[in-house]
Amino acid sequence: MELRQLHYFVKVAKKEHVTQAAEELHVAQSAVSRQIHQLEEELGVKLFVQKGRNLQLTPVGQLFLKRAEVILADLERAVLEIHEFLDPEKGEIRLGFPHSLGISLIPQVVAAFRKQHPNVKFRFKQGMYPSLIRDMVKGEIDLAFISPFPDEHDFVCGEVLLTEELYAIVPQGHRLAKEDSIELKELREETFVLFSEGYSLRPIVSGACQEAGFSPIIGFEGEETDTIRGLVAAGMGVSLLPEMALHHTGPLQPAKVRVSNPQVTRTIGLIRRSNERLPLVAKVFHSFLLRYFQDLDALKHEK
Repeated sequence: MELRQLHYFVKVAKKEHVTQAAEELHVAQSAVSRQIHQLEEELGVKLFVQKGRNLQLTPVGQLFLKRAEVILADLERAVLEIHEFLDPEKGEIRLGFPHSLGISLIPQVVAAFRKQHPNVKFRFKQGMYPSLIRDMVKGEIDLAFISPFPDEHDFVCGEVLLTEELYAIVPQGHRLAKEDSIELKELREETFVLFSEGYSLRPIVSGACQEAGFSPIIGFEGEETDTIRGLVAAGMGVSLLPEMALHHTGPLQPAKVRVSNPQVTRTIGLIRRSNERLPLVAKVFHSFLLRYFQDLDALKHEK
């Protein structure tokens, strides 16, 4: 069995199409088909079945895919560790984070780290809460910012970096736009613009509304903070967003109002795989992040 066969197999399994897999691998379609055929002959099983124009994994193919992904991830980590051993300042950090942190937080911390370690490379992966956990467990990322921070998990561990307040956002001409603070129940008759199902901010907002004694009337859904903010600014409803998602300038902006009762917050944490040593360069970044957010918290309490 050759390593190339595993690469080709995983790519075909992901694309469910030999031609598309070959295009991404920059090899001939016949070469991919031949390697998959040889792999099946060596294993003595069928890994794929034809379904229309696509290929679908057989049950044994699904089992083999899980093992193949682990093998390739372990090999990639081994290569990275060798490079880092030779020169830690030229390593690569595989970092995951949710979309809502990509506006300002991730650029800020990465820029601050690269001032001290300019040659370190980053490979970023955005995703929702379940996909970040899954990618971490599968070994596709080394560290991940996540919100909310998981209370308990068998395969990941980490630290809470900060707790962030969520603000109500309303159109500029809204009756509550000029208020310093409001109680959440004052929005009970409003139409809400919320994140789609699967995004971690949605249950936080829905849970806060339930605590305030009502279920939110959902008029619109979005998948980006820019979309939520823009729809509210355009008068399509109201919402709640984290403070860092509101650091934005432009001609069309909603009004932000503090929510005093109940106070709505989210935790942001940093996770890694349990019982596994971080690659050297990721360990340096991990230590940097802990100091960075400790200093940030100290500055906040001084004000």
